[in-house]
Amino acid sequence: MIGKLKGTVDEIGEDHVVVDVHDVGYIAYCGTRTLASLPGPDEAIVLFVETYVREDMIRLYGFSSAAERDWFRLLQTVQGVGARVALAVTGTLSSGDLANAIALQDKAMVARAPGVGPKVAARIVAELKDKVPAFSGAGSDESFGLKRELGEGVAPAPITDAVSALVNLGYARDQAANAVASAARDGAEDADSATLIRLGLKVLSRG
Repeated sequence: MIGKLKGTVDEIGEDHVVVDVHDVGYIAYCGTRTLASLPGPDEAIVLFVETYVREDMIRLYGFSSAAERDWFRLLQTVQGVGARVALAVTGTLSSGDLANAIALQDKAMVARAPGVGPKVAARIVAELKDKVPAFSGAGSDESFGLKRELGEGVAPAPITDAVSALVNLGYARDQAANAVASAARDGAEDADSATLIRLGLKVLSRG
């Protein structure tokens, strides 16, 4: 099995890159984000790879990081999600964005990926919600847990109100949730909504 390619870029296509490793060209199919991050022809490249072996073919999928490859694998544990859909999702959302979408049960964010309909997006956020915290690298378990409570509608009222207020001020929902989760994690979990809004704005001003 091929787990990583280290060589130079030979050619970049619409959905793949050819990596020259000691005069052997390996075709690796990549998502949009990975393709956009690639260097130019003849430049050095390191590509993390997932190898698929079928009776009639061997196909390589390439990723710019090991975390992106891990998400590709994890997504395929969801019913109805194959390599094509997993590649579309990882090609559209960063690891952090995907972790946030799952924590907040944000089906619409996942459905931004080409070819991912509402039903598949709903299954992804539902089936992965208990698998992500340690896996995602998206912050502490406490922060992730609080964001998941927000997504499921069971977070304390002051926290919910603070997130809604920040959203009304023009911040994206995941930004607002991150900020309030950070404020709560730093010891303000039992604070009232006004305090959480003030602390959340302070977090957002640093970002």
